[in-house]
Parts: sequence; C-alpha cells; structure tokens
Amino acid sequence: MTTDDDRSAAPQPPARGKGGWWRRVRPAVLLVLGGVSLYLLLPSLLSVFGSWRTLSHLDWPFAILALACEIASYVCLWEVDRIVLGTRAWFPVAAAQLSGFAAAHVLPGGGATSTAATTSVLRKAGVADDTGEIVTALGAASLLQMATTFSLPVLALPAVLGGAAINHSLEAAAYLGAAVLVTLLAGGTAAFVSDKPLEIAGRAIQWLINATIRRHKHITDIPQRLLADRDFVRTTAGRHWRTILSAAVGNTVFDYLALLTALHAVGADPRPSLVVLAYVAGELLALLPFTPGGLGFVEAGLVGMLTLAGVPSGDALAATLLYRIVAYWLPLLAGGVAYLLFRHRYGSSNAQS
Repeated sequence: MTTDDDRSAAPQPPARGKGGWWRRVRPAVLLVLGGVSLYLLLPSLLSVFGSWRTLSHLDWPFAILALACEIASYVCLWEVDRIVLGTRAWFPVAAAQLSGFAAAHVLPGGGATSTAATTSVLRKAGVADDTGEIVTALGAASLLQMATTFSLPVLALPAVLGGAAINHSLEAAAYLGAAVLVTLLAGGTAAFVSDKPLEIAGRAIQWLINATIRRHKHITDIPQRLLADRDFVRTTAGRHWRTILSAAVGNTVFDYLALLTALHAVGADPRPSLVVLAYVAGELLALLPFTPGGLGFVEAGLVGMLTLAGVPSGDALAATLLYRIVAYWLPLLAGGVAYLLFRHRYGSSNAQS
C-alpha cells in the first residue's frame, strides 16, 4: 500500500499520571500481540508465499503494468508531499518517503520511527528546518490520502448493489476506474469549495455510528471534525489544492489499478466493483499496529475478500503475492537503496536541494 499513514504520527512526550503506565508497557504489549498475530496468521502467510511457483505462469505484460501502476502511485504520493512541504525537489522527498516507509516496517516504533527517519532526511536535504512544520505538512498529506482511499467503497457501493461491471473484462475495469477517478475528483473539489458535502457526509457517518454502536453518549461533532480536517489540509496546500487533490486521487486509483492488473496477470477476471471493496479492506488491515505494514492481516484479508469477489482461491493467492511484491516488498527494498543514495549525495552536510 502506498499511503504514508505510518509517518503521520509524531512522537509525543511521555504522558504523566493516569496514562503513564500504558505508555511504558505499550511496546511490550504490541510485541506480544504481534507475535501472537503472526503465529495465528502463519498458515495464511505460508499459503500466499507458497504460491510463488505460479508466478512463472504470469501474463507478464499485465505483471509489468501492475508494477508501472504502483510506480505511478508513488510518484503521485511524492507530488502530494512536495506540495505540502513547499519544495520543487523530487529526490529528497522521494528518498524521505521511501526511507520512512522502510524504517517503519523494519525497526520498532512504527509511526514514530517513520516520522523520525523522514524528518531527518528532509532536514539534512534542506527541504525544511523545523521538525514540527514537517510533521504538520505530512499529517495534512496523510489526512487527504486517507480521505480519498476510504471514499472508494462509498463510490463502489452503487455499482456493487446495481450489479455493474458484471462483464469481467479489463475494458469494464477501465471504465469503472475512470468513473471512480472522475467522481473522486468531483467530490473532492466539492468538499474543498463548499461545507455542505462534508456536513452531509459527517451527519450520515454520525448517524450510522450512533445507530450501530452502543455508546453511553452519542457522538455529535463528526461534521465539525471533518470540516476542521478539510480546513487544515486546505490551509497547508494553499493555492495548490487542485493539484494536491489530483495527486492524492491518483495515488489511490493507481494503487487500486495495481491490484486489478495483478489479478489479470494471474488470469483472474473478477468484478472490479467488488475488487474495490477488497482493496479498501486491505488498506484498513494495513493500519493495524500489531505487525509491520499489516503483514499477515493484509494477505489473509485480501485473499478472503478476493475469493468472495469470485476469484478462485489459487488465483487469489497468486494475485495477492504479486500485489504485495510490487506494493510492499519492492518499496521496502527501495527504501534501503534510497537511503544509501541519499547518504552518497548529501553525506553529513546540510546541502540544499
């Protein structure tokens, strides 16, 4: 997955009083939960990795297209970061994002480790000097990317309920992808220029939560929170909000297309509207803090959801493996390479980009 949610949480000062004990034991608890999770999910992981032999039978043009879509998704992500950071430089922004991604998924600490690695690279490159400004800017980028990602199931729901895209073809998938792209851009533009769409969405979410989750006190401020987040992103993006919106949508859509083309590379022909739901489920599972990048959770969730979308189990395993290679494992390796290239270029100096 190509969202930068791991780095959006800045390190916080130790809590005093009531919550202090939890902050001390939290790393150990997460470590235990992570070990238990990997143990329970090991059969799913082994099944996915055990399908590597089927990759020799890939439709290689589609496999290469999946990689190209993922690269395009990352380029869009870097464009979002360039805008919020107020820089025209590409290399330090890409190196910072990839290094932060690798740090968050290899070293302990998750989002805090990612934030430290990202800000260190950006400061050394001279992109920004203040850590707080960097964290604020990247936090705005993360909010926008999460909003576009989690809008996808809402847009796909009419297609799922109406039986759209029953023709299991790449042409149908392309039409659906184009429709989602245009709708996301239109909806995002409306949310940026008017309060009404977010107020309506906020009230709908608020009603759903209050109606389905038993709480001592009903939630009443979701529309206000959405408007505050929108204002935060709009203030950070400034006059470039149209460009940043297009880049954030591109980041999500290209990542979804990488999954769709991975499915076609293994010979599967699922309903694209249901693949959207599988994709978003994978994104949600990637946010779980128990394992790096949702390792195990994403694989199990994607295989299960793709099977429900009509993909044969063998194809679902192979497609999940291919997608995770281009969206998780290759960027993880690229993060290490990017950091070494950055060190070679900037060394210990504070050279300006």
